[in-house]
Formats: sequence, structure tokens, C-alpha cells
Amino acid sequence: MSGTFVIAQGGGPTAVINQTVVGAALEVRKRHPGAKVLGSLHGVRGIRDGNYVDLSAVPEDRLRLIAGTPSAALGSTRDKPDAAYCELVLAGLKKVGADAFIYIGGNDTSGTQQILTDAAGGKIAFVHAPKTIDNDLEENDHTPGFMSAAEFVAGAFLSVDLDFRALPGIYVGIVMGRHAGFLTAAAAAWQLDRDSGPHLIYVPERPFSPSGFIDDVRATMDRHKRCIVAVSEGVSTADGKALVESLVPPEKLERDQHGNLKLSGSDLPAALERALAEGLPGKRARVDALGYMPRGNVGAIGAVDAQEAFDAGAFAITVAEQGGGSVALQYDGTKTVLKKVPLENVAGKTRHMPDDFMKPDVHQLSDTGRAYFKRLVPEKYKVGKPFV
Repeated sequence: MSGTFVIAQGGGPTAVINQTVVGAALEVRKRHPGAKVLGSLHGVRGIRDGNYVDLSAVPEDRLRLIAGTPSAALGSTRDKPDAAYCELVLAGLKKVGADAFIYIGGNDTSGTQQILTDAAGGKIAFVHAPKTIDNDLEENDHTPGFMSAAEFVAGAFLSVDLDFRALPGIYVGIVMGRHAGFLTAAAAAWQLDRDSGPHLIYVPERPFSPSGFIDDVRATMDRHKRCIVAVSEGVSTADGKALVESLVPPEKLERDQHGNLKLSGSDLPAALERALAEGLPGKRARVDALGYMPRGNVGAIGAVDAQEAFDAGAFAITVAEQGGGSVALQYDGTKTVLKKVPLENVAGKTRHMPDDFMKPDVHQLSDTGRAYFKRLVPEKYKVGKPFV
């Protein structure tokens, strides 16, 4: 395998996705001297359109600088290729003489690699390298990008809990996550004690009841004199509808090019504020959407997350040499290890947060869930317990 490696990035950017690009590019230099490494601009769209940057020609010191830079340096895409689109991608790969295509991304990205694998007949090695702040890839204990985003969320909720101890009230933070609640649950990673916020955690894996939410907040206010809430933007009511559909007027709802309901940027914060004002009149309440801020924040890049993302890129070259597959980050009980797993085990599938991560009868982390998040998002700051 001494010809051409193509690398691309897909889906939402993260704080460490460029580490994976650079890890792969430098590994090719080490193991396959003289091989060309092409970075496709804006994911598979760049392959379709013949739009590349020659990473082989970029000095290592510049690549290392790019590695530590958040967001997708090659540009990304939300294109979700069908079979016809994939034929164009295959034609583009053949045109540049690609021996391997490493695509860095989440569920949809792995799905694209599966379609390409089936269509190519073994002539090109297709590798999926994991990336998603949602932490929702099967076969993975955790995914590159998640720990840095989770650190941002943990720090934000620790800070707002301290704020609301000083001036008590209700705070609701809406966190990204359409189908999996890992990032939202990470809000509890830096709790000072069981009296600390977030006091309530609502994740997509459990039905959300608007009336039950008000009851939960009221009970928490009675107990703690304040209530800090972390809620996934993708929570759904018992009928399976996204909460935003239940609270926001239909004419204000938007959908993306794939028909998915747009959750970020919706009127969900305003709708929750109205629900709190009506259900708990007179209480000081604030609802914020963290939005894109956690996913690529330069101030929250974790050293372990960055190294694992780099190592995943380097290991992707090994997987390419073995004919393709998906790179998985697994936990052996003491450390993270990299494994090759079949693409079909990951492609288009969603890993949900395990049921035992939450207490059965209340919207709080269980000891099992708490241990998981503390392992991945260890406390970074030491703060004193306030007097109030």
C-alpha cells in the first residue's frame, strides 16, 4: 500500500478531530514513505468534486499546529450519500488512485463507509475513524471529541450551580444530543456533593413529561431552595415526539435536508421558560441553550482526548493495511485500547446511554453512571464548598 491515502472529515466538528487527520497523515509518512496523502475538502463532497489539499506537502510542524486546533480543518459536510452519490465518490477515489479512504466521523459517516465498502468489491480499503461529542457509537467505550465537550459541560454546570447558590432560583441548561444523553449526563461529572447541581437530568433515553418536569422542579426547590437542570435537546414525550414538537408552535419548527427536526436554534428555551413561568409563577428562572459552544471549545481541549484522537488516526492506517473496518476505543478495565471492529457493527447504529447509568425512579445519575463520567472527565479544578 504505497500509493494514495485519502482522508476526510464528516459531521459536526469537535475540539480534537484534527488530531485524527494528523495522526493518520504522519503515520503514512512513517510507514509508507513516498505515499501521497490527500485531504478531501468538505467530506465526501470533495472527493465527488475533486477538491483536495495535498497533506503530503505540508510540513510536520504545521500539521502539528493544525492538530491542536479545534473544528474540522479540512471542512466538513452533512451530506448523507445514497448509492448513486457513492458511485460518484468511488469514481473520484479511483481517479486519484486511492488505495485507502479514511473517513472521520460518527454514525452517518460509518454508514457511508459501509455503502462504499459493499460497492467497491475490496479494491479500496475503507476505514471509519470515530468522532462524535454525542458518544453514541457502538463498539466504543467513548469517542474522540466527547471528553473535551463533556469537560466544557461539567465546568458550565459546576459554575452555574455556584452562581445559583448565591442568588437562588431555577436554571435549565439545554445540551446537544438528539438520541443519546451522554453529554447531558456529563453535567454531573464535577458535582461537589449530592446537594450540588445538576439536581435533575433529562435524557433522550427516558420519556419527558412536561407536567412531571414542573413537579420535579417544585420538589427540588423545596429541598434545595434552587434547582439546576440539565436537559438534552432531543428529549421526547411518551408518544415519541420530540419535546420541541410539544412545546413549540408547528409553524416555527424547522427541519434539515434529511428531514430531521432542527433542535438547536429552536424556540425550545423560550417554551421551557414559559412552562416554568406558568407552572411555578413568581420563581426566578433562566433557560439557556449551550448550543455549539461545548463541541469545539479551545479552552476545554483535554490532553487525553487529544492524544486518543491522534492515536485513532494512526491506528486507522493499520486498519487500512488490514483491508478496512472501523476503529474503536474500548476500555480494558485499566486503560483505553484501540481495536479494529467490523464496519457493520457500527454503521448507522446508535449507542444509547445504558439504563443503569440513571437511578430508576429519579432523574439523577446512579453510582454506575457517576463512576463512568468521573473516569472520563476527572475533576480539573478544586473549589471550596460555599457557606450557603
